[in-house]
Amino acid sequence: MKDKLQQDLAQIRNMMEQSTRFISLSGTSGISAGIIALAGAAVAYYLFNKSGINYFDGERNMYPQELVKELIILALLVLASALAAGIYFTVRKSRRNKLSVWNKASKNLVTALFIPLITGGIFCLILLYHGLFYLIAPATLIFYGLALINAGKYTFGDIANLGYVEILLGLLSSVFTGYGLLSWAVGFGVLHIIYGIVMYRKYENTYE
Repeated sequence: MKDKLQQDLAQIRNMMEQSTRFISLSGTSGISAGIIALAGAAVAYYLFNKSGINYFDGERNMYPQELVKELIILALLVLASALAAGIYFTVRKSRRNKLSVWNKASKNLVTALFIPLITGGIFCLILLYHGLFYLIAPATLIFYGLALINAGKYTFGDIANLGYVEILLGLLSSVFTGYGLLSWAVGFGVLHIIYGIVMYRKYENTYE
């Protein structure tokens, strides 16, 4: 009787959690996003070298227009690839666990996540317009961190911890301007891979 009661309580808690928190985030999506980000950072470094710019010299360089275009295209490709991978693995996990992907919890998550991200994207375009290229990488980290903290209310709380570290990295790289690309690679690449591994081990089988 006691075991049955505990089982029923666990099931009720599970149902309540699913209605208020989006629990289908996949650790694999974090790992894939990290790998894509590292590849993107490597290509960006190659593009800087090709243009004769040492990104790590700490100088506030004015970048050639052609390089700016290449970096924008690269950033869009990295973003699209990471989003596609994230959606794929999240949908796959939801279907495996027979959970709805698009519900109230996921809508709240998307809203909480994308308001800071869109704001940050517009702010980065303003920085680009004014030629403040050295602040774009720190800004992306800071606004991404704010987005994760904001979204943490509607999914696993671990995501907020990642957000705090992203903000810290962004603030540091805004001071040490020669390390923006490195901080970006660490924040979006290495930390995503670590986060994805932790999420996979901690939650991947929890709701199966």
